[in-house]
Amino acid sequence: MAGVPLALLLPLLLPLLPPVPPARAAPPRPGATAMGAPGGTAPGPPNSTVAATAAPPNTAPSNPAAPERLPERGAGTTAAAPRRKLVRVKVVRKKVVKKKVLKKKVLKKRPKAPTKDPAAPQEPSCPPLGLESLRVQDSQLRASSHKRYGLGAHRGRLNIQSGLYDGDFYDGGWCAGQEDAGQWLEVDARGPTNFTGVITQGLNSIWTYDWVTSYKVQVSNDTYTWHPCRNGTEEAVFPGNKDPETPVLNLLPQPVVARYLRINPQSWFPNGTICLRAEVLGCPLPDPNNIYAQHRQPLPTSKLDFRHHNYKEMRKLMKRVSDECPDITRVYSIGKSYLGLKMYVMEISDNPGQHEVGEPEFRYVAGMHGNEVLGRELLLNLMEYLCREFRAGNPRVVQLVTETRIHLLPSMNPDGYETAYKLGSELSGWAMGRWTYEGIDLNHNFADLNTALWDAEDNDLVPHDFPNHYIPIPEYYTFANATVAPETRAVIDWMQRYPFVLSANLHGGELVVTYPFDMTRTYWKAQELTPTADDGVFRWLATVYATSNLAMASEERRLCHYDDFTRFGNIINGANWHTVPGSMNDFSYLHTNCFEITVELSCDKFPHASELPAEWENNRESLLLYMEQVHRGIKGVVRDGDTGEGIANAIISVDGINHDIRTALDGDYWRLLNPGEYEVKARAEGYEAATQPCRVPFENVPTPCSFRLHRAPRPGNPRQGGGRLPPDPPLRLQRQRLRRLRAHRRAP
Repeated sequence: MAGVPLALLLPLLLPLLPPVPPARAAPPRPGATAMGAPGGTAPGPPNSTVAATAAPPNTAPSNPAAPERLPERGAGTTAAAPRRKLVRVKVVRKKVVKKKVLKKKVLKKRPKAPTKDPAAPQEPSCPPLGLESLRVQDSQLRASSHKRYGLGAHRGRLNIQSGLYDGDFYDGGWCAGQEDAGQWLEVDARGPTNFTGVITQGLNSIWTYDWVTSYKVQVSNDTYTWHPCRNGTEEAVFPGNKDPETPVLNLLPQPVVARYLRINPQSWFPNGTICLRAEVLGCPLPDPNNIYAQHRQPLPTSKLDFRHHNYKEMRKLMKRVSDECPDITRVYSIGKSYLGLKMYVMEISDNPGQHEVGEPEFRYVAGMHGNEVLGRELLLNLMEYLCREFRAGNPRVVQLVTETRIHLLPSMNPDGYETAYKLGSELSGWAMGRWTYEGIDLNHNFADLNTALWDAEDNDLVPHDFPNHYIPIPEYYTFANATVAPETRAVIDWMQRYPFVLSANLHGGELVVTYPFDMTRTYWKAQELTPTADDGVFRWLATVYATSNLAMASEERRLCHYDDFTRFGNIINGANWHTVPGSMNDFSYLHTNCFEITVELSCDKFPHASELPAEWENNRESLLLYMEQVHRGIKGVVRDGDTGEGIANAIISVDGINHDIRTALDGDYWRLLNPGEYEVKARAEGYEAATQPCRVPFENVPTPCSFRLHRAPRPGNPRQGGGRLPPDPPLRLQRQRLRRLRAHRRAP
C-alpha cells in the first residue's frame, strides 16, 4: 500500500470520511430566519440568501448554481471543494447570528423605559368633533335612509339613549331604511378637518338588538366625489361592534384631510338591521379658501387646570390650592372608599376648621356616579378660581368666602372614577364606572325615609306623633348585613358633623336641574309629581342654576336624548322625571336641615379634555350664584333666656309649611324661604315656645330672626331652671340608629 499513489486512493477514501460538512451547514437556517427571512424548512432558500448576502454589493455571486447543489451528498471530488468553501462562509454568518442575539437582549430592556402613568388613558391625538356633546348640530348629519324620524341621522350620536316606554318617539341611534351595503351616515365638519378615527356603538333600545359588525370609511370635499380610506392598495374594512353598548375605536391607517366623512356599513348583526351610534375624531384645520375667520368658541378668561385628574392628580391639585391659599383653605377626608381611596373635601372659609355662629355652611358634591366626571373637574376648577380671585381681591368672591363656609367634595365615588378614567373619555361608554367597586349605585343607597313619612301622614300622625324632619334611619338600615356602601356611610357621617344649609349634587348625562322629592309617592308609578312642603323654595333654587347656565339657557340647544326639558324651564321635579328611591336629595331633606338639588351638567357624561374650558364658562356663574342662595331666608340664634347660651336642637317651625328644622350646637339656625311674611315659632325640650313675625325681602340678604326661650316649669316642681334636659324622643331615636350604623362600618 505504501507504493500506491495518493491520487488513486483518494476516490476510495472519500466515501469513508464522516459527513461533517452537512452537519455544520445547519446553523445558517435559524440565522437567516432571525435576520427577517421566512422560517421555511427547505434548504435551498436560506443557502441562496446566505450566498447573495456574502457577495459584494451590486455584483452577482461567482457561481449562482453552487447553493442549489449544497444539499447533495457524495457527489465527487469536484463538488467537495466548493462545499468546504461555502462552509467557511457559513461559519462567518454564524457570528452574525450571535450579534443578532445580543440585539434581542437589548430590545428586552425597552419596557423599563416608559415614564407615563400606566393608569392614564391613551387619548387619540385629535379630539372628537362633538356628536355626543352636541357641538355637531343636527343639520351636519345626513344619512342614505332611515326607518323613521326617531331613528334618523340626527340620532346617530355616541351614547345617545332611547326612550324607556313603549311608543316613545325617539330611539337610541340611527337605523337605515334598507339593508344593503350602500347605506351610509355622513358627518359634515364644516371645514377642512384632519380625520383620524371613528368610534361606533350599536343601537340603544329595550326592544331590539342591532349593531354594525364592519364598515368602510369614505371622505369628500364636495359630497360628489368620495374617496375610500385605504390600507395600502386595498380599501380598508374596519371591525365594528360585538354588542350594542361597548364603544369600539378604529384609527384610520393614515389621517385624511377632508370636510365630509361617511360611515358605510358592510355587515351587521345577523338577527338585526343596520343601526349605529358614532363619534368622529378629527382636528380642524384653517381653510385657505374662506376669507372669514372660522367660528371658534371663546377661550376662558380664567387660567385654570383644564384636564382630567385621576386620584393622584386630584390630590396634588388640592394640595397646591391649599398651599397657595393656606389662610382660607383646609383639606380633610370624610372616609374611604371600598378600595381604600380617601374621600377628600376642600373647605374654603375665612376661618377654616371652625364653625362661626351665624355663618351658614354650604356643600357641593360631585362624582356620585364615577363616570359622570364633569362635576369633579368643575369643583377642582372652582377651588382654583376661589383661591386666586380671593387673593386678587375680587369683591364678590371675598364676600362669599368671608360670609359662607364652603365644602367641596369632588369625588364621592373614587373607585368608579378610576375605572372610567382608565378607558378614557370616549371609550368608557354610558355606564362603565357608574357604580362603586361593589356594584352599588350610590344614588339609590341612602335610607328610604319617604315611605315612613307618607305612611305617618296618611294616618294623621305628623307632626305631633311623627316628626316631619330629622326622621330617624330605619332599623333595617342599621343591620350588619344591610347593603350600605362605605362611601354612603361616610357621607351620612359627614352630614351629622356639619350643619349644612344648602347643597347641590352634580351629575351628568342630561341638561336639567331636578329637585325633591325624587321618589314617587305612589310606589308602583315610575313617574309622578311628588312635591315637598318647600316646593316653592326648591323651584326657585333650581331656576337660579338653570337660568344662569349658558348651555341650558341657550335658545339653540336641542334635547340630549328624548326628554324636552326646555318646556319646563330646564327644571323638573325628580319623581316626575323618574323615580329614585333612596336618593341623597330626599335623605338630606328629611334627615337633616339641608336643602339639596341635583344638577345634570352636560349631555356628555365624560366630555373630552378639550371641552372642559367651554364647560367651565357654561357653569361658572351658576356655581357662584347658587352658593349665594344660602343667604336667602331667615337666620338667627335661639338662646336660653336666663343664661344667654345657645340652645342646640331647638325646633324652628314656619306657619303653613309642614317641615321644620333644628338649631346647630351653638343655637344658630338658617331657614331658606322665599320673599314674604311668615310666623316663625321656636321651641325646645324643657322650654316654653316663642313666636314672632319675620319678613323676607326680595334682596338676597338673610333676615335676622332670633329667639330667647325661658325654662318651662317641670311637673311636680314649679321652680324653673335646672340642669341640662335630655333630648326629645325623636332625636334620641335618631342618635341611637346612627350609633348602630357607625358600629357596623366595614373596614376598607
